[in-house]
Amino acid sequence: MRVLLVNMPWSPIDLPSLALGILKRSVDERVEGATCEVLHANLEFTDWITGRTEFTAEDYDYYALSSYFLGCGDWVFSSALYDDPEWREPEFVKVMTPKLRRSRMRMTRELHRLVTEFVTETARRVVDLQPDVVGFTSTFQQNTAALAAARHIKRLAPGIVTVLGGANCDAEQGAAVHRNFPFLDYVVRGEGEDAFPRLLTALRDGAPAAAASIPGLCHRTADSAHTANPMPSGPLPPAAILPPDYSGYFERLAASVARNWVEPKLVVEGARGCWWGEKHHCTFCGLNGSFMEFRSKSPDTFYREIMDLAERHRVLDMYVVDNILDMRYLSTVLPRIIDSGYDLRMHVEIKANMRRPQLRVLADAGLVYVQPGIESLNSRVLDLMDKGVSGCQNVRMLRDAAETGLSVSWNYLHGFPGETAQDYEPVIQQLPALEHLNPPVDLSARIAIERFSPYFKRPELGFTGLRPEEHYLFTYDLPEAELHDLAYVFQAPERGITEPTVKLLNDAIAAWKKHHADARLTHTDLGDRIVLVSRRPSFDWRTMELTDPLATALFRLLDQPHTVMALHRKLTSSAPSGSARCTPQDVEALLGEWIEHGMVFTDAGQYVHIAPAAVNQDLLRLDYMRHTHSRGEATDPTGADAGPAHALT
Repeated sequence: MRVLLVNMPWSPIDLPSLALGILKRSVDERVEGATCEVLHANLEFTDWITGRTEFTAEDYDYYALSSYFLGCGDWVFSSALYDDPEWREPEFVKVMTPKLRRSRMRMTRELHRLVTEFVTETARRVVDLQPDVVGFTSTFQQNTAALAAARHIKRLAPGIVTVLGGANCDAEQGAAVHRNFPFLDYVVRGEGEDAFPRLLTALRDGAPAAAASIPGLCHRTADSAHTANPMPSGPLPPAAILPPDYSGYFERLAASVARNWVEPKLVVEGARGCWWGEKHHCTFCGLNGSFMEFRSKSPDTFYREIMDLAERHRVLDMYVVDNILDMRYLSTVLPRIIDSGYDLRMHVEIKANMRRPQLRVLADAGLVYVQPGIESLNSRVLDLMDKGVSGCQNVRMLRDAAETGLSVSWNYLHGFPGETAQDYEPVIQQLPALEHLNPPVDLSARIAIERFSPYFKRPELGFTGLRPEEHYLFTYDLPEAELHDLAYVFQAPERGITEPTVKLLNDAIAAWKKHHADARLTHTDLGDRIVLVSRRPSFDWRTMELTDPLATALFRLLDQPHTVMALHRKLTSSAPSGSARCTPQDVEALLGEWIEHGMVFTDAGQYVHIAPAAVNQDLLRLDYMRHTHSRGEATDPTGADAGPAHALT
């Protein structure tokens, strides 16, 4: 049996597909008599389109990630899906003209007219390879490209079995895709390491009826054009999650025009699910799909996978796709990486309440780029999200990351039911003081309603009458009821703050981003005094010395968030000279001065100082991932943390 796995645009070109890498290994190891290869059609497309247009790396990034909520990448390939180079172009132009600059509109329409030729050529190439089974992965804006290729292959060679899976095929989404696109023989819903080999074994043995026993699988029978098996009762145990086989990706990239565009990275996976989400599912987060349950590989297994991939491919840059770091790895995997001598540079997602010593372990292990899921600097709004952190904790994270040399990627979100302008105004006033710390990746964005999120599943939280986002309507030729099952992002009435407050917030964030490169604030603790150095546009002081014992003691306590009463209690109990006689009013007055000087951030009655310890800030800012951070390459387009790599994702 010959199996071909296809990675269509718009899969990122700087990363091999984790899902297809896992599936390739699962076929090779678990299906006797089968061979499996991967066609990197995303790289093929890059070479194809650059020979016909002025297409750039920035363009690919836009369609792969940046335009996710606009759906431009999927609309591009809808013309190939429906064999119409002008497929719903008037509708697209009408809706998107206010949202796209002219050059982007021009490129999108040009791609829309051209891509059918690429899909046709890809289908012919696949058929010439004579596979028995072709599997497609679909994540983010890969859906129409994968569907179009499957349709053209089925037209040329009806005997080839077509299979689709991935994050776009979870639960009811996968059922809707299978129900509405009859050229798909099977759709795998959920984790495919088990389902896909079982399906191949049944096909190899001439027993397609065995498909009825594979959890989550959508299939067709003589009596029904669409049957969806019940979803699995639980997720795969961590021991069943195989390491990926990336054979062929780096060789194909080396022969592509894209080799001059990107620094390739390895994709590694230690865990799936979210240990925080099991207890408190963040209200806006639709990641993890059907299974929130956190499960992680043993430290020995994960460490060995990291080392094996680095040694085999001679690549030190790694993207850890885990939704959240397994805290065990701080004392097991990461120290071994530090001792290994490998100069790894890794991206990982963490929780924002990690302390400085933990962040130092991350930095020493090469995790120079972290995504802590900050999303807001106001405690009340964070409570509405059910994030489990405070505004001062999030600011502390930004401060400590700057001190330890970690580059922080984060998004500012708004639009939560129950939030008010009063929640944002005190934060907006303090943003100029934070300009020396990592700003958000972009301006603040109104939350999107994602399938699988509490906001989607529980209308009592504030969102009712949800409809598929508008771009689905001019991408697919389906009634809205079917689109409701197929869609991941939904239109919803605006909640929370209104445009005047959004403008104030975004003006302050824009200034933050503009001034960040030159802004500085550090402190040096010399024992008998603390020296602060500032260079920020909104503050005219350059150096300040704290010599009064009360001031130095207070500043040191503000390393962690405290209320006034907690600060007063600790100051008087430790009783440095002059502190025993201080009152809460004295503490509050000094804090007020420091807020005016931009030394302290306050929110919800707590205070924390914002001056990293003096280190060579300029060298720390030369971190590896800064250029990709600024382009948004490594961030999740949903505005939240990146999801797990599903099989066929």
